[in-house]
Amino acid sequence: MSSVFTQIIKGEIPCYKIYEDDKTMAFLDINPETKGHVLVVPKLEVDKIYDLPDEDFHALMSTVKKLSSHMEKVLGARILWKVIGTDVPHAHVHLLPYDESWQHGRTLELTPEEFEEIRSKLALD
Repeated sequence: MSSVFTQIIKGEIPCYKIYEDDKTMAFLDINPETKGHVLVVPKLEVDKIYDLPDEDFHALMSTVKKLSSHMEKVLGARILWKVIGTDVPHAHVHLLPYDESWQHGRTLELTPEEFEEIRSKLALD
């Protein structure tokens, strides 16, 4: 069975998409630790980030770098990178805008309108 991220990439599950290219996709985490919490995933479904072929790994990290710079400018916050690798069996990187109110592990409850507002701020076309 496909991972939830592959289902999102295929359009089978809706998301608040921030960015997409031929090898990667980025969207808002639906259980965010901070406003603007983004997940960046390779389109190739591989469980562990270090098992990605070099080309896909470099594409993933290039997208992470591009989005981090963009998010920092738009949100005025330092962007933390988190690679955990246990919650979904599909390689991914969390991008978390850091502010002093952030508490690791705490999740926020946002309305669809709040998600859409953040998505429209962060979207890269």
